[in-house]
Amino acid sequence: MHAAAVVGALLANSTKTPANAVAKSEVVGIAGPAMRAAGCAPWVDMAALGVMGLTDVVRSLPRILAVERTLLARVEVEPPVVAILVDFSSFHMRLGRKLRAQGIPVLHYIAPKLWAWGAWRTRKLAASQDRLASILPFESRWFTQHGIKAEYVGNPVACRSHLGWSRDALCQRAGLETNRRILAVLPGSRTGELTRHVALLAEVVQRLRQQDDHLQVVVPQAPGVDAERLQPLREVGAVMVDRMAEGFALRVDAAVAVSGTATLELALWQTPTVLVYRSSWLTMWLGRKLVHLRCVGLANILLDDTEVMPELIQEQATPERIVAELMPLLSGGEAARRQRTQFAHLAEMMGSQDPAMAVAEMCWKMVVPA
Repeated sequence: MHAAAVVGALLANSTKTPANAVAKSEVVGIAGPAMRAAGCAPWVDMAALGVMGLTDVVRSLPRILAVERTLLARVEVEPPVVAILVDFSSFHMRLGRKLRAQGIPVLHYIAPKLWAWGAWRTRKLAASQDRLASILPFESRWFTQHGIKAEYVGNPVACRSHLGWSRDALCQRAGLETNRRILAVLPGSRTGELTRHVALLAEVVQRLRQQDDHLQVVVPQAPGVDAERLQPLREVGAVMVDRMAEGFALRVDAAVAVSGTATLELALWQTPTVLVYRSSWLTMWLGRKLVHLRCVGLANILLDDTEVMPELIQEQATPERIVAELMPLLSGGEAARRQRTQFAHLAEMMGSQDPAMAVAEMCWKMVVPA
């Protein structure tokens, strides 16, 4: 989705480039449905890189390396004027270094979280890009201190957080009643996340509805997620909404969400949230050894690495614990008010600049330097 916004910004402004350097732009790359819809011609389907966690990466390594070979072979035949590498640093730092060796300038958008772990990789990052566009306010200072000049371009979630469906609009779209409490359940989108969280969260919903049979539950369905995987949530009464629908937003009484960008979105929508996450034992063990932060959720990290949003990780993510944390939020009491106060501070900190437009501007300056 973030890359698709950049594609749209590039194509919309291709005739406004410095000195009209690129009269007509073509964007190609690793593309999913959103990027293709924005105008990107797919050299590789994004699904080929749909992995999460160390064990998934190891299992998928032959396929990932095949994607790299395919891209580099195409680049030799059709060299681009600039390469924009979005997130996925483990793949892109290798690819960026090889693209630069072919004389292609590289812009890395969404800086890798080396401040959380892996600061020793700054040298590799420096070799893999010419410009670094970060989406978290403190990152530009951190990377500059480590010898890499980064620019904060705004955050794709923050820039649109004030837009989207109101509570009433969501109710109208999903067939919900505005005067009854609403819980949003976000089980993730990757295969491993869904496998580990859907049944767990279905049990949470079942227990909550035993205490409040009027509770309404809404679940966003991400692109590429097989509807069958979400069936356990449907069976306990959850209503599905299209994650890619225009104006998507979840301004509801409370949410339970798998750790990821969705938890930051919820915070910026002022939705009191409980964060959960389960992973393979190996990925979790390595994470606990390597990551030097108290929190895993982006909103919590940005709010001074403080657990504003309760985090239930691995063995703590039980139905009993999740229900116990959700009930005070659903009631709209002091716990919910505390979260909303902190989330308002977070929104002010992140600003509302459109990062896609800023990245497109950085890209054109790389094509024709001032």
